[in-house]
Amino acid sequence: MSPDWHEANNEYLAAGLHWLRVALRRHADPAMTEQQVAEALANWTAAAEGTPPPALVELSTRLGLAPFEQKILLLCVAIELDPAAGDLCARAQHDERKPWPTFSLALGLFADRSWDALAPEGPLRRWRLIEISQLPGQPLTGSALRADERIVSYVKGLNYLDDRLEPLVTAVPGPEADLPASQQVTVAEVIQGWARCSARTPAPVVQLLGPDQATKLSVATDAARRLGRTLYRLPSALLPSQPAELEIVARLWARESLLLPLALYLDCAEAADPEMAPLSRAAARFLALSQGLFLLGTREAWPELMPAASVTDVARPTPAEQRAAWLGALGPAAGPTADRLTSQFDFDTGTIRVMAAPAASLSRDEQLPQLWDACTAICRPRMDALARRIDSRASWDDLVLPEPERRLLQQIADQVRHRSVVYHDWGFADRLNRGLGITALFAGQSGTGKTMAAEVLANDLRLSLYRIDLSAVVSKYIGETEKNLRRLFEAAEQGSAVLFFDEADALFGKRSEVKDSHDRYANIEVNYLLQQMESYRGVAILATNMRSALDPAFLRRLRFVLTFPFPAAAERRAIWSKVFPPRALTAGLDLDRLAALPATGGMISNIAVNAAFLAARAGQPVSMPLVLQAALAEFRKLELPVAEGDFTWHEEVALPG
Repeated sequence: MSPDWHEANNEYLAAGLHWLRVALRRHADPAMTEQQVAEALANWTAAAEGTPPPALVELSTRLGLAPFEQKILLLCVAIELDPAAGDLCARAQHDERKPWPTFSLALGLFADRSWDALAPEGPLRRWRLIEISQLPGQPLTGSALRADERIVSYVKGLNYLDDRLEPLVTAVPGPEADLPASQQVTVAEVIQGWARCSARTPAPVVQLLGPDQATKLSVATDAARRLGRTLYRLPSALLPSQPAELEIVARLWARESLLLPLALYLDCAEAADPEMAPLSRAAARFLALSQGLFLLGTREAWPELMPAASVTDVARPTPAEQRAAWLGALGPAAGPTADRLTSQFDFDTGTIRVMAAPAASLSRDEQLPQLWDACTAICRPRMDALARRIDSRASWDDLVLPEPERRLLQQIADQVRHRSVVYHDWGFADRLNRGLGITALFAGQSGTGKTMAAEVLANDLRLSLYRIDLSAVVSKYIGETEKNLRRLFEAAEQGSAVLFFDEADALFGKRSEVKDSHDRYANIEVNYLLQQMESYRGVAILATNMRSALDPAFLRRLRFVLTFPFPAAAERRAIWSKVFPPRALTAGLDLDRLAALPATGGMISNIAVNAAFLAARAGQPVSMPLVLQAALAEFRKLELPVAEGDFTWHEEVALPG
C-alpha cells in the first residue's frame, strides 16, 4: 500500500479509538452526553470513506463481519494500541479487576448489539479473530477477550503470513523463465479447473497427476502467478495428526487465503503409499475444513475429492522443448551436446538450466562429459532407494561372445545413442505411443556372460546399471507389486539407468489358467508388467536361464533377444587368456589344456579367483596344478561330471640327449 493509504488508515484508527474512549467514558459516567458519542462515531464513520478502504473495513468485508462484530474487534484491538483502553474498560465494567473487553461490556456498550456475535460459527470465533480466556465456572459473556496478534497487525496495515503457519509452509519461488508451450497448455487447464470448481465450493482443488515433482511445482507456480497469487508448498507429512490441531491449521489457512493473494500446493506424493494412509486422510480432512485455491500434487487421482476437484495430468517438456532449453543455456553451438543429452535424459527446463549453468563456459569437448555425469548423478538418489547399483567396469575387450551375438549387442548400444534422431528428428515418435524404450532379453544358462554383457552396455553408454531386487519388488499383498514396479519405472524414466532384471522368469512368468483368486491376481500383475514394459522409454534388460518360462507376450514386446550359448573351445581359450589381471603372477599356464575343460565364463572366473588364493597361500605364482585343483572343486560344487585325468597335471620332463 502507498504512504497515503497508511496515513489515511492511521487517521481512521485514531478516530475509531477516540470514539471508543468517549463511549467507554459515557458508559462509566452518565454525565457525558450521547451527542458527544454520536459526533465521535460520525467522525469515525466518515474516515472509512477512503479508497482503498481502511484495513478494518476491508477485513470486515472479506470475513463477513457485521457492524456489531466489527466494533467488538475494534474494542479488542484498542487494548493493544491504546494504553488508556484497559483502565477505561475496568471503569466501564465497574470492576478494577477487569481491565479487558468482554462480550458483556460490548453488549452494553454498542447499540447495534446481537447475540449472534457469540456463536462459535460466527466470524469472530470461526476465523479466530479474537481469543477468549474463559476460566472454569466463568460465563462466556464475562470472559476476557483479546484480539489475535495477526489481526492486530493487519488492522495496523501490516499484512503478512501468520507466523503459526510458517513452520508448515514454504513459499515457492516463481519460474526463472517462461514455461515451454506444452506446459503453458497445462497451466491453462489448471486455471480452468479452478474456475469450474469455484462455482461448487469455496475450496476448489486441482489435482496435478504425475511422478515428477519439479514439473508439477513449476506448473503450479505459473498458474498461481497468472492469477496474481503467491504459491506456498505444504508437505502432507507436516499436517497435524490430531483433529483439533488440524482444524486450527485449516482455519488459519482459510483466513490467510482471504487476507492475502495465496494458493497452496499440498504435496501428497508420499501419501499415495498404503503405509502412509494417515497422511492422505489428514490431507483430505484439511481440504474439507479449509478454503482458498488448492493444488494437490499426487501420483494418482483421489476420487473422494470429487466433485470439488478437477484432474490435470502434468508431463515433462517434450524432447524438442528440452533440446531448446539445453541450447538456450549452452548456446547455439552446443547442438550435438544438446542432442545427446536430450536423447538420453528427461528433465524439466528448470533442472536443465541449473545443470547447464556451470558448463556454459566450458569447451565443446569438456561440456558433454561434465553434463553427462551431472545428469547421471542427479537421478541416483531416487534409483538407489529402489534397486541395487552395480559398479560397471567391464568393457568390450573383456567380453567374449560369438560374432553374431556381439554385433547384436553393439546394435543395442547404437540404438540407445541414436534414438533421438529416429524417434524425434525423423518423426517415428509421432506414430508410436508405446514401444519407444530399448528392451532386450538375455537368455542362456548361468555363467554364459549375461550380467557382464549388461555391464558392458552400461559402461559403454556411461549409464548406471541397476539390478532389480525381486524381494523388494514382489509382495504377497494384493496390488503392492504393481505399485513397487510403478515407482521403479517412474524413477528410471529420467534416463540415467539401465534396468537389469536378473532371473526375470520369476517376475515375468507365463500367465496361467485362472483357478482361484491367487491365479487371477497373479495374472493381473503380469498384465500390469506388460503395460509398463511397453510404455517404458528407457533401457531395460531381462536375463533368464529359462527362456521358455517367460510369457510369450513379453517376447513380442522386446526389441532384442540375445541367446548366450555355452562357449566353444576357442571362446573358452579367449576367456582364459583374459581372466587373470596383468599384475597377477602366473607361471606356465597351458591355455589349450584349460580351454578343453567344459566351463562357462562364470565358472572360469570363479576358478581363476580360487586358484589365485591357493597361490597366495602357497607363496608362489598361479600354476597349472593350482588352476586344475580349483577347477576340480568348481565342477564338484556344481555336481558336474568329473574325469580325474582331466584335472591332473604332469610336468613334461626333458630326457637326457
